[in-house]
This record gives sequence, C-alpha cells and structure tokens, in this order.
Amino acid sequence: MNIRVRINQQIRATELRVITDDGQNLGVLSISEALKKAQEMNLDLIEISPNAVPPVAKIMDYGKFQYTEKKKLKETKSKIQNIEIKSVQVKIGTDEHDLLLKAGKASEWLKEGHRVKLNLFLAGRAKYLNQAFLNERMERMLKLITEEYKVAEPSTKGPKGLTIVIERANKK
Repeated sequence: MNIRVRINQQIRATELRVITDDGQNLGVLSISEALKKAQEMNLDLIEISPNAVPPVAKIMDYGKFQYTEKKKLKETKSKIQNIEIKSVQVKIGTDEHDLLLKAGKASEWLKEGHRVKLNLFLAGRAKYLNQAFLNERMERMLKLITEEYKVAEPSTKGPKGLTIVIERANKK
C-alpha cells in the first residue's frame, strides 16, 4: 500500500496531533515520526483538521476515508428539501371562475409543500388605485385557497403590482 500524505501545502506546521484509525491518540508528533508510524501500520496519513493548533492528522486507509466522506456528503444532500416557488398571476378584473381555477392550482402546490407567489398584476393606471381596494382584490384570491397556509412574505408593491408569498401552515 502506498503512503499518501494529505497535508495542506499552506500550513508550515512541523508537528501534528496524530490519531489512529480506531481513535487512539498518539499525541503530538513531528511529520516524519507520523509518516513512520503510518508506514509501520501500512496505512495512510491524512490531515483531518488543518486549522487546529497543532493540525490534526489521522492514520487510516485513504480509500476508507474517501468512502466515509462521500457517505456523509450524500446523507447531508438527502436531508435538503427542494422547495420551489410557484407563481400565480391574476389581474384586477379576473373573473370568479378563473380565480377558482388558479386558487385550486395554488392549493395543490401548497399541499405538495411548495411556496406560492401570488401576483396581482396592475397595468397602466391600475398601479395608482387605492391601496385598500388592491388589498381587497388580493384577499379575494386568498379566500379561495382551500389548503391551510401562512404568509411567508407579506404583501409588497412592486413595479408590476402587488406580490404576496404563502406557504403551507405547519399542522400540529
């Protein structure tokens, strides 16, 4: 077996804290002593924690080290959930039936766990209408959503109209 030394080139440490594969602490050794120990055990010397003082190295099989690192990475990736932000756009004059269809789609997305961005598109002079009237139009859409939700980002007025982001409420 080849001895592989995985030591960061930027660190000019002359000593390392060395740990064996089974967790036994060999103490602080010089790099040459640590390499000799690794050769005696027919294993590799791998730097685990380069920022520690002194840096920590482990005597173990490099292939096993790579395997465990890949396994840890895969486990952390599996815990991450991809939550998309779906978007529904309505206008002030959108008919009740169309609102029902869009609210049904938004409810479906909420049930799947996605966030939903509701856009009240304002064209032309509609941008300058009374804010209370615009909020009432947005509430009209929110009342039609059947799934329980909470407001993730409150209503904001942008260049194209009002926008609100909702997400599924946590059921306890």
